[in-house]
Amino acid sequence: MSPQTPSDQAVVRTGGQLAARHGWLQALLAVLAGLIVMGVVAALGLWAAGAADLPDNAFPRVVAATVVTAVGGTIELSGDAGATADTKAGLTVIPLSVTLAGALVLAACFLRPLRHRAVAGAIELAGWAARIAVLWLLALVAIAFFARQKFSISLGDGTIGDIGDLFGATPKVGFTTDVPPTLVFGVLWLVGVLALALMVSRGAPLPPRLLRFQESVRPAAYAMVALLLAYVVLGVVIALVVAATRGHTAETFAVILLGLPNLVWLAFTLGLGATWTGRVDGPFGLPMPHLLDEVLRTPDISTLNLRTLADLDGKVWWLLVVDAVLLLAAAFLMAVRSPARMRLWQHAVHMAVALVLTVLMICLVGRISAHYGLSILGIGDIGGGLSGELFLHPKLWTALGFAVLWGLVTGFLGGLLAKGVHRRGRISAEEPGVRAQDRS
Repeated sequence: MSPQTPSDQAVVRTGGQLAARHGWLQALLAVLAGLIVMGVVAALGLWAAGAADLPDNAFPRVVAATVVTAVGGTIELSGDAGATADTKAGLTVIPLSVTLAGALVLAACFLRPLRHRAVAGAIELAGWAARIAVLWLLALVAIAFFARQKFSISLGDGTIGDIGDLFGATPKVGFTTDVPPTLVFGVLWLVGVLALALMVSRGAPLPPRLLRFQESVRPAAYAMVALLLAYVVLGVVIALVVAATRGHTAETFAVILLGLPNLVWLAFTLGLGATWTGRVDGPFGLPMPHLLDEVLRTPDISTLNLRTLADLDGKVWWLLVVDAVLLLAAAFLMAVRSPARMRLWQHAVHMAVALVLTVLMICLVGRISAHYGLSILGIGDIGGGLSGELFLHPKLWTALGFAVLWGLVTGFLGGLLAKGVHRRGRISAEEPGVRAQDRS
């Protein structure tokens, strides 16, 4: 057997280090870190919302259900009020604060072993992601089976309560996890997070076949993530100021820890010109400013956009100004991180495509739908607080159309502003020894 050269030994040592950095233990730590952060954020938010007082020690299971919904899982509501009563309920909402916290931690853990690398093979990246995915899937199974509970509902002291006591109707409502869809959407969510992490990070290695796409994809993806996080930070600052000046501290922290991105990203789309439709009826309420609840709490389906909000408060036009400033900043950031040879029309197109995908994501994950109804001998469907409905849906094509327009304009202007900034890829034509074909 021929002795190994020093370079061969270096390769062996490097391979061993890579295997250690991509092992099952590291994958387990990444999954645990993501789930722990999501659980802590969800628990603090629910505690601030008063869920710690739920009966039958249900709080841990409600936290688990919140984590399930945060990764796209499905929670089914069930009702049981005996033979003389009928119940119906449904809930669709994603607590995006919990989602965002888990995504940031998982992305950081996924990228950490890949730092200081220029190129990574597709098999290596797939193997590292597969280890995380397998453990993530097992963890989701455990959480999904844990997230189930039933609660008794008081009918009150009125007529409905007397009828319920007479016929022995004790309404109960509970929730269970629909396991197969939860596992499917949970894994898809993980794949999306890991793929976005590779697209956003300039230092993350890519397979050689994908290197040609990084100049157009990575700057735009980074700019969109920075834009969304900027809105979240701005929302946190505003929420803290409101809590300090107007009180309602617990409710404010519940919104911050559970649904702040739901609110600020909705405001972002409204500033672009998008229209949402919705309705609030019965005991339900939206975790958002009173102004939005006032617009939506009408007998018929309401339209939510800048015009309808401005009819009640003219200050909402500032959303348009905030969108313009932050979108222009994002376009400038994208242009600065792009090669200098990129043309203005390319900046405009890249910004438009990135913004359309971002708005599409917001429209898909920002939908809210909830309903509950209780009837005893046909009584109770109306009044008495025994039924309610809440939903908020976007007019998708309108939102995407405005995203295209804003993306083209701000992408072009951002490219113009970045012209005077030194960027990689620029070569001075006066430099000696530079060939004509090397100038870009």
